[in-house]
Amino acid sequence: MTWNRVISGLIAVIYLALAFAHGGMEPVFKFGLYLILPLFCIWFYDAMGSYTGLTSWMISVSSSPGVLVLILGWLLLFLPVILGIIIYAEA
Repeated sequence: MTWNRVISGLIAVIYLALAFAHGGMEPVFKFGLYLILPLFCIWFYDAMGSYTGLTSWMISVSSSPGVLVLILGWLLLFLPVILGIIIYAEA
């Protein structure tokens, strides 16, 4: 296991625990669905970067660098924190 998997898994568990503390199982389920894409991008960045073919809205004809997929996965994982900071700063 790489440090990317361990740290992102811990962050996901913290997110889910906070969602449960603030609203029960419904927010946990919804946030769990959100976490699927960032965790897949972080855990399987080489496989996701090399994917080409038909998706639901476009055709991917070239692969992406795995490191770029990894970075975007981390950005997606921290997006709720970033949005929370922006909302808190505006209030």
